[in-house]
Amino acid sequence: MSARTATTQADPSGAASFDVDRIVDEVNRLRERVHGQRSDFREPGFLADLADQLAGSPALAARPVVRALVDDLREFTLGGRLSRTKALVNASAENTIFGLFDASYFPSLSLEYLTYRTLHTDSRLAEHYPSPTMPVVIERMSTGFAARTVVALFPENHLDGSQEPEDLVFYFIDKFVERHLRITRKLLAEIVDPEAFPLVRVADETALEAASAWWVHLHEYHHRQGDMPIPEYLPAKKSKALAGLEELRTDVSSMLACLDDDRLDPRMSALAYQFVLAERLLRYSVEGKARPNYDAVASQLLFTYLIEAGGIAVIDGRIHLRPELPDVLRAFLKEITDVERLVHAHPVEHVKAQLLALANRYTDFDAETGDYRHIPFFADAKRRLGI
Repeated sequence: MSARTATTQADPSGAASFDVDRIVDEVNRLRERVHGQRSDFREPGFLADLADQLAGSPALAARPVVRALVDDLREFTLGGRLSRTKALVNASAENTIFGLFDASYFPSLSLEYLTYRTLHTDSRLAEHYPSPTMPVVIERMSTGFAARTVVALFPENHLDGSQEPEDLVFYFIDKFVERHLRITRKLLAEIVDPEAFPLVRVADETALEAASAWWVHLHEYHHRQGDMPIPEYLPAKKSKALAGLEELRTDVSSMLACLDDDRLDPRMSALAYQFVLAERLLRYSVEGKARPNYDAVASQLLFTYLIEAGGIAVIDGRIHLRPELPDVLRAFLKEITDVERLVHAHPVEHVKAQLLALANRYTDFDAETGDYRHIPFFADAKRRLGI
């Protein structure tokens, strides 16, 4: 690694400060040994050897969260829980995340370490929309967390794959801001009416951090609401279309909370509404290379619905927001919730079929390949803007 000034962090136990960069370097060293052995992650021999390596490192063994993982790995059984490790991560006493991770959608993660700065959570938002969300800004991280796709960490990403109500969901807000500045601002400039999104266009990084923190808090809250909440109905919503529709349900619910709930700070509500709309309608729509990913499918679905229902219009190649947009968003959310409500009277498979029909009505599904295509408007934007 290049020469740098050592970064120290105070030990909350009262011991001397410790060198965070040394910890990260040591984790990266061990990570290189284990990253390619994912198929062995749950083998007792592998876990025992990793525990010995962690315990044998003076720099790592001094950290409470490392000692917790060592004990958890030595006792781990399939179906078990990394209870000591998760308790310390949830406590956030050292503003540290550490663990052995195995998530198919975050392939860069394995043995990882991260330190963070917490962001303020508005008291009224927390009171009226309680959720286990922890919006943070990354300070130091091991290699796996550096991947652009790793914008959050969920409890089930740990080796044990479990999620309990007390487990925190971490969102790396600095990555949300970076994506907004790199992609969304370009889209706002090139394919959107210059008069639209006035608050977002002038927001600085501090304001964007705050808006992102509001978004993820409301997002996680709404995942746990409704007739088919997550994680209870996660197995039913794993396909590309239904995973995207669930993300859309939570984000539209979040936008409407910002528009309709007068208990919340009106200034932040207005900024958060515009920010979530811009990210969901614009940036997510251009994700995925040859084929849209589940977020892009959901956002292109929203785009088509809003055009057909009169919430937005495309004029001379630019998206214009119409005054009817809030009411159209309410109507769209009602369509989703009306279908999900059927789960109380019909089998889950029946409801899944109805949700899929709703999704496919507004997207470009390629029956030959069994996958979705980018709709022409965003396919052209991706090509022209090099996204």
